[in-house]
Amino acid sequence: MAHRTQRDRTQGHGTQGPRPQGHLTRRPFTRRPLTRRTRTLLAAALLAALAGCGSGDPGEGAAPVKKAAPAVPKPAAAPAGLPGMPPLLDPKDVYAADRPDKLSPVVKNFPSRVYVPNTNSNTVSVIDPATYQVVETIPVGNQPQHVVPSWDLKTLWVNNNRGHTLTPIDPATGVAGKPVEVHDPYNLYFTPNGKYAVVMASLDRELVFRDPHTMERRKTVPVSCYGVNHADFSADGRYFVVSCEFSGELLKVDTERMEVIGQQKLPFEGAMPQDVKISPDGKTFYIADMMAHGMWVLDGEKFTTPTLLPTGKGAHGLYVSRDSREMYVPNRGEGSISVFDFERGRLTKKWWLPDGGSPDMGGVSADGKVLWLSGRYDSEVYAIDTATGKQLARIPVGGGPHGLAVYPQPGRYSLGHTGVFR
Repeated sequence: MAHRTQRDRTQGHGTQGPRPQGHLTRRPFTRRPLTRRTRTLLAAALLAALAGCGSGDPGEGAAPVKKAAPAVPKPAAAPAGLPGMPPLLDPKDVYAADRPDKLSPVVKNFPSRVYVPNTNSNTVSVIDPATYQVVETIPVGNQPQHVVPSWDLKTLWVNNNRGHTLTPIDPATGVAGKPVEVHDPYNLYFTPNGKYAVVMASLDRELVFRDPHTMERRKTVPVSCYGVNHADFSADGRYFVVSCEFSGELLKVDTERMEVIGQQKLPFEGAMPQDVKISPDGKTFYIADMMAHGMWVLDGEKFTTPTLLPTGKGAHGLYVSRDSREMYVPNRGEGSISVFDFERGRLTKKWWLPDGGSPDMGGVSADGKVLWLSGRYDSEVYAIDTATGKQLARIPVGGGPHGLAVYPQPGRYSLGHTGVFR
């Protein structure tokens, strides 16, 4: 029954006011006996009322009342990775496959060597890390810049930048094969699914996607910046960040679409970005800058303006420790190596080469105990103890040693450069 207002109660059904004309006087009530039919109808109505006015609990023999389950929100699906990319061993650590001596079956029988491209000598010096001696010198093309492990780990590619060729080396035998014609191969990377090789054609101002085995051209992506040279991929492989050395810019490239989707100028006059590395948790990119004398800290997803963390004069390379806790930053202009702690987000140590030098590019030994770096302007290679920072050896090589590769290293596949493994 609807709730009545005060007006309803006083005007429609109250006792106030004069009695209308013609109103009949109520007679006294007289009880009449109920007929059998009336009694039967009343009993039926009573039973129906009792059945419909229970306490809410189902009675004996009654079907239980099903209550609707509360809606549970579905968890947001994690973004899918690059199609064909092997899943990360640990979603919280992109380098989980790079633990000490965790060598792939593909490389476990390869001899341990350090391959040093000598840009000014057009050779590759091969060092035995056990003796710190050069055991072989391999002639290659004009201006070799980097020695790059292939995605499938079976080949080392020497990037002969001005010779416009790639020289393959079999890491099982150390024998060089027939050079492959590739224009302006300053640096070389591989998409995380192994589908393409990506040539950093620095002077051509192009990113060239090629077949990872034959090196046949698949797609050419012109860029508007100058000096594309280094890169690293996001944790899911969907994009990669590229440094442009000569114009002080960064690019963000969609891996599957093979298109530039972001570009920005670094906020430092004369910036000269070099090596690029992603943090173990996949949230941050670090870009060494040899003119800003530090490394840029970048949110790759947002691709907003990065901040600068000073490390030392001429910051150049970036190398992650085998336990994913630290990163080694060689400062080529002052002969030092800064050590960055990922968890603390700051530098914790600085090691100085005892006789100076120009530490440049390199890599970490398979057991994680030695950091190998080329001495770009000193025709030498440095071996540094990663526990103490002590120089273990200084080895003479050819002129202009650059992107040396320590091989083999732990990991399931290579993303290129001097050895970026997942």
